[in-house]
Amino acid sequence: MELAHLQDDSLRSDLEFEVSQITDITNRLDFEAMLRGRHSSGNAILSLHAGAGGVDSQDFVSMLLRMYLRWAERRGFATEIIDQSTGEEAGIKSVTVTVSGKFAYAYMRAERGVHRLVRISPFDSANRRHTSFVMVETLPEIEDVTEITINPKDLQVDTFRAQGAGGQHMQKNDTAVRITHIPTKIVVQCQNQRSQTQNRENAMKVLRGKLYEIQQIEREKELANLRGEYVKAEWGSQIRSYVLHPYQLVKDHRTQHEVGNTQSILDGDLDELMETFLRSDLQS
Repeated sequence: MELAHLQDDSLRSDLEFEVSQITDITNRLDFEAMLRGRHSSGNAILSLHAGAGGVDSQDFVSMLLRMYLRWAERRGFATEIIDQSTGEEAGIKSVTVTVSGKFAYAYMRAERGVHRLVRISPFDSANRRHTSFVMVETLPEIEDVTEITINPKDLQVDTFRAQGAGGQHMQKNDTAVRITHIPTKIVVQCQNQRSQTQNRENAMKVLRGKLYEIQQIEREKELANLRGEYVKAEWGSQIRSYVLHPYQLVKDHRTQHEVGNTQSILDGDLDELMETFLRSDLQS
């Protein structure tokens, strides 16, 4: 009787686990079915740029980069750093990463905007509290080159020696590529590949994504103006705050969603924050 009872409990536990897994998968499929946008199911290009806060801001870029790479790993997405500029003292000034996987762009879209960090600075000998900012930019990876028409005459292409890690080959040859789109003054660069051709291809992917985003913003602006609803968007205010001192809290200011376990967020547990924003955005 005791053995039969234990077997029943084990079977019930296994069934409950399977039901929980099926429920999670069903909820995720239902949510992903709601995601809209022409490129929502495609890959993403993620760029992080240090803002106000000096070396703390550059260190914050490193923290966010680690957070996003861990989030992508959890979801089984492939990532590749295609450009990176390191800080003189510590951290990263800017970095661009491709995130490849189904609905990568749809999820990463939730991260676009200014992120704010409040903590005791490890770079301040007086142990004072510092606030620093990072701009997060997310773009769709446009594989169809005919979708965004770029006149080669509108491009200024410069090559230079790559900096940082990468071996002697990268240091001795002009493998890094910087492309300026003259009409919009957009500048993109890539230097993490050993081949100038590969860096140019990656830079063009970033440029196509930026031009696509400009087109989308202009279309939304025109439609909103017709409805009398358009309000100029400014980059000044943060979308999310990461407070590590005097208390622990991550807050999304668009949805007012709060998470007390800051370490889990910085370790890449972002789905709850992302999905809360995306559900709210889908309903707006």
